[in-house]
Amino acid sequence: MAIIPVPQLSDNYAYLIVDDASRECGVVDCSEAGKVLDEVRRRELNLIAVLPTHWHFDHVGGNEELARAVPGIRVYGARNENGRIPAQTNEVDDGATVRVGALSGRVIGIPAHTNGHIAYYFPQLEAVFTGDTMFIAGCGRVFEGKAETMVASLAKLAALPDATRVYCGHEYTIKNLEFALTLEPDNQPLRAKYAWAKKVRAEGKFTIPSTIADEKQINPFLRTASPELRASLKKLDGAISDDPIAIFAKTRALKDKF
Repeated sequence: MAIIPVPQLSDNYAYLIVDDASRECGVVDCSEAGKVLDEVRRRELNLIAVLPTHWHFDHVGGNEELARAVPGIRVYGARNENGRIPAQTNEVDDGATVRVGALSGRVIGIPAHTNGHIAYYFPQLEAVFTGDTMFIAGCGRVFEGKAETMVASLAKLAALPDATRVYCGHEYTIKNLEFALTLEPDNQPLRAKYAWAKKVRAEGKFTIPSTIADEKQINPFLRTASPELRASLKKLDGAISDDPIAIFAKTRALKDKF
């Protein structure tokens, strides 16, 4: 069993999910089909499924080409995306199961970035594919939901086992960590992660995956109860309430301008 990142566009990731026994694989969030198909051929795999997390072009732009190249391929997509997933063959809802060879993944509905945004959680791989809802030390913009919607979606992901590896949709890690440090400059795990990420990127390597445990320590959007984060926000806006949704919304608004 393997997870193979395939860089896409300028900072996107697609992921091949491979069942070693059958050599069958699925791809999460394909924007450039050619790169994905090249990797599939190079590794002598059988691509059977496309697993988009949401409808934005940089996550589904390769779907049509994959469907033409691989007759009969299954293209999943959330029912709540209302038909916006190109080449979709299979509608799924929260709690549904998707299969790649012997691997079984659970669909987790995590709306807010889009109304139908989903994650794919594969317990056998101890991995979750979070698209643009949870990044390393960050979260996606709230385009089609409200702050409370995103808070609830992030809570679903945070409830997964701590060892779960987090594979997100973009390489935004350095900037996310720099923002997080403006709110929690004394957070030692956060400072260590930033130093590590700078080193890794300087070596031309990926910062993915993270883990749920790590995100609980470094991700400001999971840390609305942090006294240091709250104190930083109150210095900027003395009128902000202690309500977790208000804390999240203020943090997201600051990140939008960072």
